[in-house]
Amino acid sequence: MTSLLHDGWPLLLASLAGGYLAGSIPFGLIVTRLAGLGDVRAIGSGNIGATNVLRTGRKSLAAATLLGDALKGTLAVLVAARFGEGAALAAGLGAFLGHLFPVWLGFKGGKGVATFLGVLLAFSPIGLAAFAAIWLGLAFTLKYSSLAALAASAATPIVLWAAGQPAVALLFLVLAILLWWKHAPNIRRLLAGTEGRIGQKG
Repeated sequence: MTSLLHDGWPLLLASLAGGYLAGSIPFGLIVTRLAGLGDVRAIGSGNIGATNVLRTGRKSLAAATLLGDALKGTLAVLVAARFGEGAALAAGLGAFLGHLFPVWLGFKGGKGVATFLGVLLAFSPIGLAAFAAIWLGLAFTLKYSSLAALAASAATPIVLWAAGQPAVALLFLVLAILLWWKHAPNIRRLLAGTEGRIGQKG
């Protein structure tokens, strides 16, 4: 912990703030408006993430949203990493918080899966591969995207700890808890048996 604070609180706070600003860019809202489709928050779940953008029927816009939401986390971490591990960790946390609670949208943002992946890519390609393997395995067998994401996010801190990255594992424990909290409605539907399956119509 001492090594993470080596550069001091001003740098950590600046990295947190910079990460937050990057993470708060609402790509889903931007791309749908540029495409002339209005406010994506007015359709489906009201979310600004790629899954809700897909409900516009434009797969290209959903892909652009997914990529933007992921890469903003990756870039925030990589830029901050030039100033040390503590700065990178702070930027990763900031980017995730910015996506979940963007000040520009009244602190009502996305659920965080894409940004979680983007931050994970910057810190650990091995962790990203493990997440992808878990998600794909569960998504194809159980057909629940939300359940697959929840399970993969819960496993991520364990994988990172086993890979010898305890500080990063702690960060992703915090991110996973936040991701689960944002998925509370999905969890309730999963328990009730009413969550939509992958490929399900209506």
